[in-house]
Amino acid sequence: MPEKVRTRFAPSPTGFMHVGNLRTALFEYLIAKSNGGDFVLRIEDTDRERYVEGAVNVIYHTLEQVGIKHDEGPDIGGEYGPYVQSERKEIYKKYAEQLVKEGKAYYCFCSKERLDALHENKGENGGGYDRHCRNLPKEEVERLLAAGTPYVIRQKMPTEGSTTFNDVVYGPITIENKELEDQILLKSDGFPTYNFANVIDDHLMKITHVVRGCEYLTSTPKYNLLYEAFGWEVPTYIHLPLIMGKNADGSVSKLSKRHGSTGFEDLVKEGYLPEVIVNYIALLGWCPKDNREIFTLDELIQNFSIDGISKSPAVFDYEKLQWLNGEYLRAMTPEEFTRRAMPYYKEVFPKDERPWDVLTMILQPRVTRLTDIPEMLGFFRELPDYPVELFVNKKSKTTLENSADMLKAAIPVLQNLPEWTLNAIHDSMMDLVPKLGVKNGTLLWPVRIAASGQLVTPGGAFEILCILGREESLRRLNLGLKKLGA
Repeated sequence: MPEKVRTRFAPSPTGFMHVGNLRTALFEYLIAKSNGGDFVLRIEDTDRERYVEGAVNVIYHTLEQVGIKHDEGPDIGGEYGPYVQSERKEIYKKYAEQLVKEGKAYYCFCSKERLDALHENKGENGGGYDRHCRNLPKEEVERLLAAGTPYVIRQKMPTEGSTTFNDVVYGPITIENKELEDQILLKSDGFPTYNFANVIDDHLMKITHVVRGCEYLTSTPKYNLLYEAFGWEVPTYIHLPLIMGKNADGSVSKLSKRHGSTGFEDLVKEGYLPEVIVNYIALLGWCPKDNREIFTLDELIQNFSIDGISKSPAVFDYEKLQWLNGEYLRAMTPEEFTRRAMPYYKEVFPKDERPWDVLTMILQPRVTRLTDIPEMLGFFRELPDYPVELFVNKKSKTTLENSADMLKAAIPVLQNLPEWTLNAIHDSMMDLVPKLGVKNGTLLWPVRIAASGQLVTPGGAFEILCILGREESLRRLNLGLKKLGA
């Protein structure tokens, strides 16, 4: 029976979720779930200098918002806990000391000053560690330990030959061993290094597939030499292509804040839906077998396969993300759109009820980001100071003179409407058109301009009047008349 697929997302709590981290989490989740496996959440908090208070909650909240559910983790437990590295210190110490006993690692007592001097002088080690403590006599090691001299534990790396591993995406990768420094396993504060803790945890938690960015390709031999030292089975490696951003000159470089928002929370604040962000980042470095672009998370699980992951860097295209966001908004039911848009509607109409269904009817076909709504509806909050020339429109056959006549005819009809509904406004104006002997546009253009004060509006005259309400509509139409000198 084949081994159960187990993947893990092991973020560091450093403050925010970068889209690159979120993509890693998503691909790990999809690899596990598309193979009927388990997805584990582990918190890597051993780098105490970068630790940010509250950042663990950001990780939980982000995964919850996008629908990625872990099967094991610090909050829900599991068979292989604890799932927070700082709670596993004794485990790492035991394994580091095991390697020392077996002659595969050693205590290094070099001071920070000595290491800094090595780095500055560079010399034959290229600034790396010169293995000064690798072969210290046993008595000297015992004397220094007894004296309480601070130490780290370093792995004895091979100095000749090469280390090769196979990556599912990039194929065989070979690194010359002479390029590998004797890596630190346990730091002087008792915390493990990132590389060491990863290997111990992945083995003990029975992780079968390790997924990460391709920037870690060259450090993978270090991991494999640790697996080899312990006699453990090496997991399957899947390295993901870089995420790039478009520069102003058309070139691309690694995605950074100069290209736009790179954090999940920032993208949500800009009006992108969590499910859209997940859908979009799934396509960064993975190609579905058909040409589909729109997937729910469940559909991604059904369609995902590792062989669709590309080696080529993926470009984060904000225009494409916005297009996709618009597609999602248009596919919603009007009720769902209204629910999602309500916080933005309330920015414009904080106190009173409005015909929200009419607002949704005019906005849903046009909006690509919900955050654009307050600006699109700004004229409802306050009538802009507009030039009288807006009343003149060749296509609608309106002039300053006949615009005044149209408003004079429309005002009393609207004033006397028994009920202020979209249908009632529509029918009253459409009844008025033949009585005035004009085209629809000749009446409706000046009414819309007077009501909105701008050339382009979401929705036409009927919807705008309905949303404004009777009192404000009549006030604005009368102001339009005054502007026209009538």
